Amino acid sequence: MTDTPESYCKPSIFRYLGIMIYDTLLLLSVLLFASALAVGFNAIVNNGNAIESGNPFFSLYLVIISFIFYGWFWTHGGQTLGMRSWKVYLINGSDTNITWRQAFIRFVVGIISWLPAGMGYWWLWLNRSNQSWLDYCSGTRLHYNKNAKNEPLSPLS
Repeated sequence: MTDTPESYCKPSIFRYLGIMIYDTLLLLSVLLFASALAVGFNAIVNNGNAIESGNPFFSLYLVIISFIFYGWFWTHGGQTLGMRSWKVYLINGSDTNITWRQAFIRFVVGIISWLPAGMGYWWLWLNRSNQSWLDYCSGTRLHYNKNAKNEPLSPLS
């Protein structure tokens, strides 16, 4: 992060919701692909039998895939694709990329934050420190950089 702290600001609620919608659609496509792999593997192993409804191992598998999806993006560049589109960065207290430990805490608290009607997310606009439960527990912050210019993800872009 070479930008100065003055160029950062808190993302607006519409930007935050846009990121959530964008990343949810991407995550759903990843989970659909992961589910197809699991169902195909299960069909091979169990002679064509389907995965039973409510299978805790399948549910855990999908949660782990979700964590890997978010954790990889957060620890490698501080942005999911939705955050990249909306020019929002996730950084820790020293303005660097977050660790896998911070990503895990942020992911778990993120799930818990949805339970009381999304209060963990609304807290971002209700408290004075401008931190959601995820930010507070994991030691991270979301920053909107209005001056950011997205660099290509690969040399082929």
